[in-house]
Amino acid sequence: MRLVRRPFAIGWWALLGSTVVLVMLRGPYDSGDGPAGILDVDSLRQAAGTRPGIALLTRLVLLLAVAALVRRRPPEPTSRVAVAAGGLALGLAATWVTAEHAAVGIQVPVAMASTALHLLAMAVWLGGLTALLVTLHRAPAEDPLPPAAVARFSRIALASVAVLSATGVYQSWRGLGSWEAFTTPYGRILAFKIWAVLLMLFAASYSRRWTARLLPAPEEERVLIAAGHGGSPPPAERGDPEDLTAQAPRRGLHRSVLAEAAIGVGVLALTTLLTGTQTGRADAETAATASRVPGQPDISLTLIPYDTGANTLVGRGKVQVSLSPGRTGRNVVEALVYGADDSPVTIPELRLAFTDTDRRIGPLDAGLVDEHGYWGSDTLNLPVAGTWTMKATVRVSDIDQVTVEKTVTIRQ
Repeated sequence: MRLVRRPFAIGWWALLGSTVVLVMLRGPYDSGDGPAGILDVDSLRQAAGTRPGIALLTRLVLLLAVAALVRRRPPEPTSRVAVAAGGLALGLAATWVTAEHAAVGIQVPVAMASTALHLLAMAVWLGGLTALLVTLHRAPAEDPLPPAAVARFSRIALASVAVLSATGVYQSWRGLGSWEAFTTPYGRILAFKIWAVLLMLFAASYSRRWTARLLPAPEEERVLIAAGHGGSPPPAERGDPEDLTAQAPRRGLHRSVLAEAAIGVGVLALTTLLTGTQTGRADAETAATASRVPGQPDISLTLIPYDTGANTLVGRGKVQVSLSPGRTGRNVVEALVYGADDSPVTIPELRLAFTDTDRRIGPLDAGLVDEHGYWGSDTLNLPVAGTWTMKATVRVSDIDQVTVEKTVTIRQ
């Protein structure tokens, strides 16, 4: 524990500092004000009400709780401390899960649980590797790392790899949606991550081999060696037993663990890129809504930005309107409202009307109905092809309302 306190402290301060910076940048990011809005109180207050902002603030509170727990430093870890540490680890993982890809899309509950397990398994693996690497490098020769402790971590790492593999396969399927999605930016980054993980596993196989060589020989083998009935010569005939039976495996383990940790940093970097990239499944769905048959769109998709002036999560955002089939005649209308942080939000009222100014037709009310998650209608009838003006009236409170418009092309 003494040897890894400094790396732990460095990691804690790095996470705390980066979280504070993200909290300060969240407001300008949502409002588009640029770096000048970092210290704007209203911007910070508004960001604190969004889902990513709440997750970041929760992370700060949990990090302070981690510091308080570590500062107690009980002589021997107790079950109560272990339970508290586990709860804090789960809470920290949740602050990432609730603000990333897992919180939107299909199978959200399963995806969030899978992502949390994925994060925790990677933390155990890489955190253990870091602790092992530091201990191998700094432990004095007269007090070397017990081989049994290395073997114990090796078993824990193997379990972590199993969890990472299972959750990684599920998340890859969920994010890609099809083999063709490997050609998307998300798919290409994921492919690089898969190769990096395989390379990390290859390095881990060498670590397990060196770990096995660090362990003492079984009792039967040592009896045979001592009696001269085969096997390696007794230690007295092989020179310094410390050099031959401990130092070489220790150096080999140090090199393989260093390789594992270095590749693991690359895996983390690729994972960070993935969290900021639209999934392959979402790309495919966007392409499908844009045009299912080249030149003959089956669905017309339109985004209408709005700003009611209200300083809330739903005060500004955009309305995504889809018309199916986007041609003359009866159309099915589905509308989703997204707030300032690009997450779906619920508002008390949404109206949609269509007008063909050139032919003096309309306004035709779409008759949207709240379907508890989206607004929908299947009664809109657009009689002629051409350019229609689509007006959306967005009401976010009793007093905050705005009407915005955008043109949409209706085909024959």
